[in-house]
Amino acid sequence: MSANIIDGKQIAKQVREKVKSGIEYRLEQGLRAPGLAVVLIGNDPASEVYVNHKRRACKEVGIESTAYDLPVDTSQEKLLELVDELNKAAHIDGILVQLPLPDHLDANLILERIRPDKDVDGFHPFNLGKLAQRMPVLRPCTPKGVITLLESTGVPLRGKDAIMVGASNIVGRPMSLELLLAGVTVTTTHRFTQNLADKVSRADIVVVGVGIPGLVKGEWIKEGAIVIDVGINRLENGKLVGDVEYDVAAERASWITPVPGGVGPMTVATLMENTLYAANELHRD
Repeated sequence: MSANIIDGKQIAKQVREKVKSGIEYRLEQGLRAPGLAVVLIGNDPASEVYVNHKRRACKEVGIESTAYDLPVDTSQEKLLELVDELNKAAHIDGILVQLPLPDHLDANLILERIRPDKDVDGFHPFNLGKLAQRMPVLRPCTPKGVITLLESTGVPLRGKDAIMVGASNIVGRPMSLELLLAGVTVTTTHRFTQNLADKVSRADIVVVGVGIPGLVKGEWIKEGAIVIDVGINRLENGKLVGDVEYDVAAERASWITPVPGGVGPMTVATLMENTLYAANELHRD
């Protein structure tokens, strides 16, 4: 078997086009364009790349993006003051604080300060709680984007057995909730999990998000499984690879995401989707 490639770039483009059409319709109705505040602290190269991707996507779809680039020594008090100001700003529908933050800042405290209806990253405990209760509002971008990728295959998800390799707050845990919402039976693994290979080999859907190159071996993949690789790692030779041993996995899977070009573009596209949703459904001005 040779897997079909799930083209995240193309699917993300379709999502962005849909968002762009939705914003054009808002403008035709005399409503303002959705507004997104993007907060970047310091000059971490990877964070700068991610933020630039998000700002370009905003420009493409018609979202008004406002940049707040702050020095690395910004105090927690100053950052909380900025979040409070953005919470009150009527023209801002979404607030995105780029992670990771410098060590002297408490990311949990800052993310919880964002108003839940402006939490377009979907990290606030309110939004994660609503997802757990099967009443999602603003959903975490990467897990929601993965569901879009899975749906693009046309394979019915209900009743399938899935494994989520990784239990981070940003990907693993909300991804497991998203899969449950889709009617999938989910096993979530973590650093204390035993017999990982055996568990992976029984899954119809394998989602991996750990940040360890080649953690999941290709021969572990069940014939015909769908493989979603959230990991992105740069090797010493500069090559970008995922958490799954791609070449061997692609010989066994029915569908697989490449790295790069798989999940990454969907995270940004889903952020655009969430910002429009916040403007249309949560603010309505």
